[in-house]
Amino acid sequence: MHYNYRLLAFISLVILWMIPFSVNSQRLSKLVDALNVGVELHNITTINTDALEFSPVFYANGIVFVSSRKKHGPIDKKIGETYFELYYSELDPNGMPMRPAPFSLNINSQYHEGPVAFNREGTRMYFTRTNSSHGISKADSKGKTGLKIYEAERGYFDWENVQELPFNSDEYTCMHPTLSPDGNMMYFTSNMPGGQGGYDIWVVLRQGDSWSEPINMGSRVNTPNTEAFPFIHESGTLFFASDGYKEKGFGEIDLYMIDISQSSWGEVVNLGRPFNSEADDLGFILNPEGDIGFFASNRPGGFGKDDLYMFKAPNGIQGVEFPDMSNIVITAYDDQSGRRLSGVSVRIFENDGMGNSAKGQELYDLELMPSESGDDKMVFRRVRKKEEDLDQPKYLTNTSGEAYAVLNSAKKYTLLLAKQGYQTQEVAYDPSTNTYLRPVEVGMNPSNCITLSGLVASKPYNKPIPNALVRVINHCNESEETLRTNINGTFEHCIEIGCKFTIISERAGYANATTEMSTVKVRGQRSFAAVLEMAPESANILREPIEEGSVILLQNIHYDFGKSSIRAGEAKDLENLASLMKAYPSMEIELISHTDCRGTEQFNLELSLARAESAKKFLINRGIKERRIKAFGYGEAYPLNNCRCDKKEDCEESDYEANRRTEVRVTRMNEPVK
Repeated sequence: MHYNYRLLAFISLVILWMIPFSVNSQRLSKLVDALNVGVELHNITTINTDALEFSPVFYANGIVFVSSRKKHGPIDKKIGETYFELYYSELDPNGMPMRPAPFSLNINSQYHEGPVAFNREGTRMYFTRTNSSHGISKADSKGKTGLKIYEAERGYFDWENVQELPFNSDEYTCMHPTLSPDGNMMYFTSNMPGGQGGYDIWVVLRQGDSWSEPINMGSRVNTPNTEAFPFIHESGTLFFASDGYKEKGFGEIDLYMIDISQSSWGEVVNLGRPFNSEADDLGFILNPEGDIGFFASNRPGGFGKDDLYMFKAPNGIQGVEFPDMSNIVITAYDDQSGRRLSGVSVRIFENDGMGNSAKGQELYDLELMPSESGDDKMVFRRVRKKEEDLDQPKYLTNTSGEAYAVLNSAKKYTLLLAKQGYQTQEVAYDPSTNTYLRPVEVGMNPSNCITLSGLVASKPYNKPIPNALVRVINHCNESEETLRTNINGTFEHCIEIGCKFTIISERAGYANATTEMSTVKVRGQRSFAAVLEMAPESANILREPIEEGSVILLQNIHYDFGKSSIRAGEAKDLENLASLMKAYPSMEIELISHTDCRGTEQFNLELSLARAESAKKFLINRGIKERRIKAFGYGEAYPLNNCRCDKKEDCEESDYEANRRTEVRVTRMNEPVK
């Protein structure tokens, strides 16, 4: 997604989307107006007051909305209302909101809060708030106080860990966030420089734990006036409010939509009546099924100012096209007896389109392993997280051993099935290949072993030791298996029942640690924990969890012949490297890129440097500081194999590709010792 190839692709599409269409938008708006005849509209009398109520968003079994209904408290003199706060209203069995209550004690403050957005799981929120620090408002260089977007995590009692998003500024306003269903794009409103004029809609792309630089949605969406209150729907339709499309409008502020789900965007269309009126209409949301939603309006017949309205659209919103969804039946059975298994937890992970088998780091941890080439280089390996470290499963198989889900046919997924007493199964699933919707049958193998979860840490500092060698000796047959700890210093292994084991951890610069363990006569226990404490030869070794001078070979990053751009979807190891550098903030590296021997020596030297710079930009876009990365190109000077241009008869295409590689040398590692 970063140097940022997904981001660059998105920018190029924005340029294409700016090309005007010849569609008669007036005719299209009238068509939509005529086709909305089945829509029912209801003023929500249980919520609305003579104050402002606006910007609803779906959350849990209800909606969160913004209101100035509080009768006592500071007044915003610019609008003559008390400062906005967030409220939550549960939906009754008929889908109508009930009497509301304050949403959060921690989020509501003495300044404005809202509108808000939530991730799909409801565990993270993004919200607009008056620019402030430690409860004191902050002004720009002209003495005006703007708005910023913040995020918060859902804690045990309330929302907590409030953080400002990185693209905010004291010099302009950012507000009205809305999150794409997969959580990878955030659309918002801002008057930052570089827009079309006034307030525009912008978008940022998720980059690991942070966000990209904002991208303006361009003149296909934005006008010289104001576009605000964006909402991105499951279908890929962007809804927003604007006062800039006078030729299409009914009133001062109207609701519009545009299909941005494809490489060629649709046309901006007025939603028509009854959604729009001669008054102001804004803050539109629509449920995933497309038949129920809410918006705000100050049209006649309400309680006086902005009111919330609910609508039912049995025939859907005309012009909103939904992705092709398919049903899936997942059947789990005992692979030895064929018996159907109930109570199997089923987790479904959406693949990220970047060659990763599950989005982000949801499913995997990182390990650094010695490469198989026999040299001193290391390589990344992803290891599946322990089940207790994953989110709660959304699906469980029933008494017939079946679980049911509805998935987007255009996407690919990873299915993870787990049950105590059985080996966890990981299955790739592509709905587009299951033409006849046959059940996905997964055989579960009984497990004759107990999970050993281990931690290797330094004594006395209790710092995790990554990349330590762990030897597991089984005294039933004196066999030995070797493991490596991941970047958190942990490891996991399945040990046989009915045996005694010796577990030894080793790493240069530390004294070995040993522990004994027995699974003889265990009853009902399905896991063991082991902590191996290794005494360092000196405290300095603790500052280098990865030794300075270590070389990491990036295996999963590939270039085509003669090109410096990384192949789309083939940058998994750069993603891994970014995660590693975030885990160790003191880590500084050299990126060293190599080419194969085809082309002239000078061309290859310049090409290798361009490739290293390309990888460097990728990491910078992932949030790694530029000063921590140096880029070098060595051309064709150091091939990994016998493929040299004076011996082309020895060269296969795979040999050429192996030589087109990027390596990482750790030049500094100085982690604090506490």
